[in-house]
Amino acid sequence: MTPAVGRVLVVNAGSSTLKLALLGPDDAVELAHEIDPWAGTADASVVEPFGPALRTVDAVGHRVVHGGAEFRAPTVLDATVLERIDALTPLAPLHQPRALAAIRAVATALPAIPAVACFDTAFHATLPESAATYALPEEWRRRWGLRRFGFHGLSHRYASARAAELTGGRLADLRVVSCHLGAGASLCAVAGGRSVDTTMGFTPLDGLVMSTRAGSVDPGLVLWLVTDAGLAAEDVARALESRSGLAGLTGTSGDLRDVLVAAAAGDGRARLGLGVYTHRLRREIAGMVAALGGLDVLVFTGGVGEHQPAIRAAAADGLAFLGVALDPDRNATTTADGEITAGGAPVRTVVVTSREDLEIARQVRGALGR
Repeated sequence: MTPAVGRVLVVNAGSSTLKLALLGPDDAVELAHEIDPWAGTADASVVEPFGPALRTVDAVGHRVVHGGAEFRAPTVLDATVLERIDALTPLAPLHQPRALAAIRAVATALPAIPAVACFDTAFHATLPESAATYALPEEWRRRWGLRRFGFHGLSHRYASARAAELTGGRLADLRVVSCHLGAGASLCAVAGGRSVDTTMGFTPLDGLVMSTRAGSVDPGLVLWLVTDAGLAAEDVARALESRSGLAGLTGTSGDLRDVLVAAAAGDGRARLGLGVYTHRLRREIAGMVAALGGLDVLVFTGGVGEHQPAIRAAAADGLAFLGVALDPDRNATTTADGEITAGGAPVRTVVVTSREDLEIARQVRGALGR
């Protein structure tokens, strides 16, 4: 008989942080360690804070941002899978190398423990063709597998299910817009527990304004920078990934906390940056509602979604026509799982603590059949 997976070490390599958590058989966090900010390098020392508890680990679960068209479910890691994940690096250059660094580092420390890759793109495999297909020549789409993949799927899946619990509804009956707002940010339209639209596309560059990523930009503008302005494609790519977004708009690090401080001090660039950020956020939320044909629950999650009531308020202020309204006191004080809906508002609004670790542990146990 295959032994049960009791303790799962969850490794979440993000664009700016590395989070590790040891979850027990009941999914309680027994130990946790975070590197913030994280430069993207890792060796076996990253698990040293867990000490003797490492001997109790039954399986490891890794967050991997891009699974391409191939990886549509959690997958047990081996050398071949690692090569295929590495081949997707051009589609997620900020994320894929960091995930691979974390995978190799933990494997060095725990070589005999099974490890599973859990993909952020997998939740969006259910996108209808009308939402996933780019209006590009068919030969391009077929040859290179060009489509909208979507990201933050682990977070969106957990947040939408938790929102149903908080509001007392059945996820199968709800139309949910999940707002994952952090250094990276995306929205997801969830109907009956399935992703039907999302703001990110072929890569994690698309959609909302982010900390250092531009979000949606006219492709003609990008082509002009290369063909007319004379910039090298590599330089444009690096700028879109690491010198755009809030960083490019405000001259700060791009961390929203820094932007809010600068805006409060009267900095004009910071105020413009916040205006652009919240304008795009409101516009894209409304777009997700259109994809759903209505809205029952609006969810805020991620570092910004959980801890920045001013951003939640700014988004909601432009969405009253959809039935969204926040209770000012609840909004100001809620930073963990809780409802912030104003009395009488037809749309429920909740804050959900991001728990990708729980979703990863669930997927690990399912993949190992234990």
